[in-house]
Amino acid sequence: MRSHYCGDLNKTHIGEDVVLKGWVHRRRDHGGVIFLDVRDREGVTQVVFDPDREASFALADSVRNEFVIEVHGTARARPEGTVNADMPTGEIEVLGKELVILNKSETPPFQLDEHQQVGEDVRLRHRYIDLRRPEMQEKMRFRSKVTNAIRNYMDDNGFLDIETPILNRATPEGARDYLVPSRTHEGSFFALPQSPQLFKQLLMVSGFDRYYQIAKCFRDEDLRADRQPEFTQIDIETSFMDEEEIMGMTETMIRKLFLDMLNVDLGDFPRMPYSEAMQRYGSDKPDLRFPMELVDVADLMAEIEFKVFAGPAKDPKGRVAALKVPGGAKLTRKIIDEYTKFVGIYGAKGLAWIKVNELEKGVEGLQSPIVKFLGADVAMAIMERLEAKNGDIVFFGADQEKIVSEALGALRIKCGEDLNMAEREWAPMWVVDFPMFEETDKGGLTALHHPFTAPSCSAEELKANPLGALSRAYDMVLNGCELGGGSVRIHDQDMQKTVFEVLGISDEEAEEKFGFLLNALKFGAPPHGGLAFGLDRLIMLMTGTDSIREVIAFPKTQSASCMMTEAPGEVSAAQLRELNIKLRKTP
Repeated sequence: MRSHYCGDLNKTHIGEDVVLKGWVHRRRDHGGVIFLDVRDREGVTQVVFDPDREASFALADSVRNEFVIEVHGTARARPEGTVNADMPTGEIEVLGKELVILNKSETPPFQLDEHQQVGEDVRLRHRYIDLRRPEMQEKMRFRSKVTNAIRNYMDDNGFLDIETPILNRATPEGARDYLVPSRTHEGSFFALPQSPQLFKQLLMVSGFDRYYQIAKCFRDEDLRADRQPEFTQIDIETSFMDEEEIMGMTETMIRKLFLDMLNVDLGDFPRMPYSEAMQRYGSDKPDLRFPMELVDVADLMAEIEFKVFAGPAKDPKGRVAALKVPGGAKLTRKIIDEYTKFVGIYGAKGLAWIKVNELEKGVEGLQSPIVKFLGADVAMAIMERLEAKNGDIVFFGADQEKIVSEALGALRIKCGEDLNMAEREWAPMWVVDFPMFEETDKGGLTALHHPFTAPSCSAEELKANPLGALSRAYDMVLNGCELGGGSVRIHDQDMQKTVFEVLGISDEEAEEKFGFLLNALKFGAPPHGGLAFGLDRLIMLMTGTDSIREVIAFPKTQSASCMMTEAPGEVSAAQLRELNIKLRKTP
């Protein structure tokens, strides 16, 4: 039986007989003495085998990296001059007396301390090896501690952990559903949940008052570094609490989590209306670490002859904005060209710029191919509004409002990262007062969050001016990432019907898709609201990791596949027949 974990040994155990079990992390032969670094989930301990014990020495000579072994020995202080201050167990070693090989290992596809030299595809294909690395073990351990802390906080505040179904019917929630064919109901399909949204509302109608769940959710959407097709959500719903109380309770949870886990005091979270966030930062999840803002200059551009700026300046749906980057005049033309391609991702047709070299010389001190089109008065008025200084660069966006905001907003973040402009390590905030609806490309309306979000106005006001209506929604943002979002829900059936009407959802369609929820609202639904956090994204931020795949034990690739299990895979013709499915080959 194991007596200690490898990483738990220290100088207080000197003289004790110990039994260790784990993997050979490294083997070294130093002049007839064999050193084995033995690793388990808690760390690494050095074990020494000398020739005096012939059997164990011969066996130690035969082991290789990643063999699984059992060691019986005695803990002792390391000889003078051999203490390793970089190891938690660096003051001691174990004199090996008995050695048992529990299992052999083939040569691993990569050395655990050389993972950065191999591609991510190799690491994901052999994820069980990759997870042995101490860095990955620490991330998984950290994730476990975070979920445990969240459960304790929820429990201390009277929340009940209640599971909701995985197999449900498809409902419109923004992304594509993962569908599961039903064998027993020919031609019908289950959908995997994009969130437990409807069920947690039903739990409030059921009178449970406070619910939470660390839930698996599924969305069939295009992936990026901080998204996965299956992800984990900290789902919270509560009755008889308004948005102020919900935000206060969840903010306290996150602040406590950072203080307990990272010894970081996030302080009070500032609040910003959605409209202000879009105007100043071009994003509904601003990264406040970077001291740059978008500044509207349409009024200065409206009367110039340069149509690239004048056109959007006169368009009610257009926007002309400037982004001043302090110290950015040092950017080379090559980098500016790369930035031009970058904003093109967001629909921008180009990227105009002005370098501020010697402002005291007036327009002669500005460097740019567009200055001649602006004229001296307009160019200097822009510099004055932006409070530009020598050494700055100013980027411009002129197009439809959405394109300008998204393009310059993204450029703001890229410049901030490239020029190391972050003024602090953590920048939390709340974004509030979201619009209820936004226009679709076809001219219709869609819910900005989901159709169960309560508006901050009456049903009559909502119908009269749907695009001007605000919702009782709120997003928690940290360092430009949306940690979580939620809202007060609609608990009145008449208001819910009004929202469906505005969205163009008929009574028949509403009944077909949401009938069970609409029926529940008839039987005394309490005022309720909630919030859901992305656990994977939270762990990614807290561990300082660039990719969400690094904090999930068995993640999918960006093409939504698993390289280790080769999922998704084909199924047999017999299984398809049972499900009454016939595959159509793409021509």
